[in-house]
Amino acid sequence: MAVVPKSEQAYRLIRERIESGQYVPGYRLVLSPIATELGMSVVPVREAIRRLEAEGFVTFEANVGAQVSLIKETEYLHTMQTLALVEGSATALAAPTVSADQIARARRINAQMRETLTRFDPQAFTDLNLELHSVLFESCPNPHILDLVHRGWNRMKVLRNSSFSFVPDRAAASVDEHERLLDLIEDGASPLEIELAARNHRLATLDAVLAHQDQLTHQRRKTA
Repeated sequence: MAVVPKSEQAYRLIRERIESGQYVPGYRLVLSPIATELGMSVVPVREAIRRLEAEGFVTFEANVGAQVSLIKETEYLHTMQTLALVEGSATALAAPTVSADQIARARRINAQMRETLTRFDPQAFTDLNLELHSVLFESCPNPHILDLVHRGWNRMKVLRNSSFSFVPDRAAASVDEHERLLDLIEDGASPLEIELAARNHRLATLDAVLAHQDQLTHQRRKTA
């Protein structure tokens, strides 16, 4: 059996953790702890990080070092804009078929999300977020729209599913918006009202992330 080079071992470990969300965008990649974990020197870890940098997974910043790359603004923008449209439509179409039991389940999930705010874990919050929204859109009767929603969520996973790691303060507002959306569905609001609420909920997160990225860009320019 061929021996896997140490730099390849380090590369696989780091990339897997980036793609799984364990290493979120902005996470600092410190060589020594990774090397110690793998039982190797820092040299192959450094080689792995350089390889990940070439592939766009890692960036280097002055006085910071290696860190997981931030999301490309345009790619995130286009994905979130599309998801806002198709998920809003799917949620509105599914609303008449959402049962009282499903509403209750969604409220329980949202309560769990609220509980996570005290010791915020962006990945756990995001997982619960998908679970809640799935309750609301999975019964969409239009399979083409539903397929586009699934594609959008899968694309977000490729983008490392990191909205709330960028803007943790957005999480509390998101939970409140879930409650309002659930109230609309439970009260039998018009499809258009439900669609716009679901769409604007998604766009509010997009706006928060883009504002955060603009702030980081401004800060970098001031210190350059």
